[in-house]
Amino acid sequence: MRILIIEDNPDIVANLYGFLEPKGYILDSAANGYAGLALAAQHTYDVVVLDVMLPGLTGLDICQKLRGELGSNIPVLMLTARDTLQDKVAGFDSGADDYLVKPFSLVELDIRLKALLRRANGVVGGAAILRVGELSFNTGTYEAARAGIPLGLTKTGYIILKCLMREAPKVVPRHVIEHAVWGDDRPDSDALRTHIHALRQALDKPFPFAMLRTIPGLGFKLVSADDAA
Repeated sequence: MRILIIEDNPDIVANLYGFLEPKGYILDSAANGYAGLALAAQHTYDVVVLDVMLPGLTGLDICQKLRGELGSNIPVLMLTARDTLQDKVAGFDSGADDYLVKPFSLVELDIRLKALLRRANGVVGGAAILRVGELSFNTGTYEAARAGIPLGLTKTGYIILKCLMREAPKVVPRHVIEHAVWGDDRPDSDALRTHIHALRQALDKPFPFAMLRTIPGLGFKLVSADDAA
C-alpha cells in the first residue's frame, strides 16, 4: 500500500513511519496543505491520511479539491482532534471516507486503512476484482481475462497490469510503475520497456482494439472502448 500522509505534527508523522514502514507500506509525507495537494496531484497513492488543521490549505480544503478539481476518488482517512458530530459531518461532506479522532491507536489506523482500500477496489472472497471495460483481474487468484479469454502473464506483468487498472483511464508515470515492480532497486537498463512489450502482446495482440497506450514522455494508461470514444 502506498500512503500519502499530510500532517504537520512531526511526532505523529514519525509514529506513522515507525509503525507502517516495517509492515511494507510505502509512505510519502507533507507538512502543509499546499505541499500535500501537490504530491496528491503528481503521484499515485492508495490512501491519503489527512489532518484537518494544516498550514496553508486545511484538510477540508484539500479533500474538496481532490474530489473537485483533481477528480480523484482516492480513499481519504481524516485525522482530527475535534470529535463533535458537526466536525465529523464537515469532514464527510468535504469528501472524506473515514474519520479518526486524535489520539488514536496505530493498530486501529492500520485496520481502517486496509478496510478503505478493500472498499475502494471492491472485494470478492477477500480479493479485489479490478475491471476496465472488457478486462478483469482478480488480485487474489492472479487471474486476468479480456473478453472472457484468460491472459497468461508473468509475475511482473501482473504487477504492471494491476498498477494500470487501478488508475485507468489515468496516465500512470513510468517511475510509479518501476517503483511498483522493483521498489527502490530499479534496474539501470530500460527493463520496463521489455515488460510493457510482453504485456501488450498478451493484452492487445489477439484483439482488434488496443487498451494499453503509451503516452510519450509521461507513462502508460489503459483505456476501454468507451474511454477511447
